[in-house]
Amino acid sequence: MKNTDLAKRIKELRARKGVSQDELAEKSQLSLRTIQRIEGGETEPRGDTLQRLAEALGITPDELIDWTETEDKGFITLLNLSALSFIAFPILGIVVPLALWMLKKDKIRSVNEIGKKLLNFQISWCIIISLFYLLPIMLIFFPSVASTFFGWFGIGSLGIGGFGLLVILIPLLYAVNFVVVIFNSIRSYQNKKVYYQPAVPFLR
Repeated sequence: MKNTDLAKRIKELRARKGVSQDELAEKSQLSLRTIQRIEGGETEPRGDTLQRLAEALGITPDELIDWTETEDKGFITLLNLSALSFIAFPILGIVVPLALWMLKKDKIRSVNEIGKKLLNFQISWCIIISLFYLLPIMLIFFPSVASTFFGWFGIGSLGIGGFGLLVILIPLLYAVNFVVVIFNSIRSYQNKKVYYQPAVPFLR
């Protein structure tokens, strides 16, 4: 969106709500000069400034900024697919989507929401896979701790040795991550809701 388009929208919303520039500056905790520059199209609000303006006007940043459907669809699909970088190295499944999310979270509709869900899932998955990678050490040096760990997951009575279990579970965890990412990438392309579960809500 061009600065002039966004400036016009902010000005119209402010006028519709019967709020003066001074009042908007006070509500958003921005300077009057900043409000004047934004409404004059001299600068485009981003990040925290955009969030403050949206809250002061009683709307969300998504409602304040205009996006095209093609841009939304294409980038969000790319954001989802970027998580497949976990195949090369687990932490990349967090780093690559995080970089893309930070780049566009305030510019494209739904990127902030979907990016948080994706990152929460990848962080949770990365923690779990890291624990399983540490299990060989636990099995050798701390067998009782390893037994407790297996008990938490309800897999202590399968009759499979610890190392044999790892050979099964680690590829299974990779397969689950791959399927979840592909499934949600397709749903994003179809403009449908994504489901990244189970996940700990590290980002809210």
